[in-house]
Amino acid sequence: MELFQLVTAKTIPDAVKAQAQSATAQNGADVRFIAGGTNLVDYMKLNVERPRQLVDINGLPLDKIERTSEGGLKIGALARNADVAQDATVKEQYAVLSQALLAGASPQLRNMATTAGNLLQKTRCVYYRDTASACNKRQPGSGCSAIGGYNRMLAILGTSEHCIATNPSDQNVALMALEAVVHIEGKNGQRAVPVSEFYLLPGSTPERETVLQPGDLITHITLSKPVVGAKSGYLKLRDRASYEFALASAAIVMKKDGDRITYVRVAMGGVGTRPWRALEAEKVLMGKAATEANFRAAAEAALHGARPQSQNGFKVELAKRCLVHTMGQVSQIA
Repeated sequence: MELFQLVTAKTIPDAVKAQAQSATAQNGADVRFIAGGTNLVDYMKLNVERPRQLVDINGLPLDKIERTSEGGLKIGALARNADVAQDATVKEQYAVLSQALLAGASPQLRNMATTAGNLLQKTRCVYYRDTASACNKRQPGSGCSAIGGYNRMLAILGTSEHCIATNPSDQNVALMALEAVVHIEGKNGQRAVPVSEFYLLPGSTPERETVLQPGDLITHITLSKPVVGAKSGYLKLRDRASYEFALASAAIVMKKDGDRITYVRVAMGGVGTRPWRALEAEKVLMGKAATEANFRAAAEAALHGARPQSQNGFKVELAKRCLVHTMGQVSQIA
């Protein structure tokens, strides 16, 4: 690992000023924020990330979980995943988020990992981690070894000829279904970005993963007041029961009036280059009866644009079944 300087940010403006010295806030940034470090430190050990300076933000007052004046929830950037998952309000009113967090990593990692760190979690594509392999995300213009290579775990939605890496997060799939808003403080002040607009598709610039700019610090996320009567759930399908990334996952928020669906949000993980909001599935379900046939039609719509590679074609049917099963489970409690 190359030598780096570690500095401590005592205030949010100090943190913003320090990171603003970096040429980018994307892959290859030479100034990085560090909190839990569960992802960043791994990549520094592999020589994938080589920052010249780490800015320790653990001392900033950004770890609270609290109600908003509108009846929603504010979750600080430094709130630990374990604390969010076990928060009484999250478990009761935003169950899909608690379930998604508990499905991710190990208890030890959840005790360290933060909300904002999870938002920025890097892909686990083996070629991104291997500096001897071509990877457009790690080194723009070098090529994508995963296309035609080992791609069993990789994306089938939102891909491009330059990148098929999967977004690995569980938390962020739930945040998509909950329509979370990411709050950012930067050189030009504060701004709020819907999580659906926070992530970028790879296109021809897979090294650009989010809308963050140099100096940007995520301070918190907000969740709207829960829809009265809506229920939610998260299902993760993986190769083994624990400590594994999703092959396919589904986050569903649903409300019914009798047997008719009056509100629904659908998001998927394990299959997209970013946490995937399935708007097509929602359109199929709105106003329809909560039946397996309609769930299957919604799943077909959600995977209509899938572009599997040589080894991950099974994900198309797996994701459909994951959606149908989760919709059925949530509809029974909604």
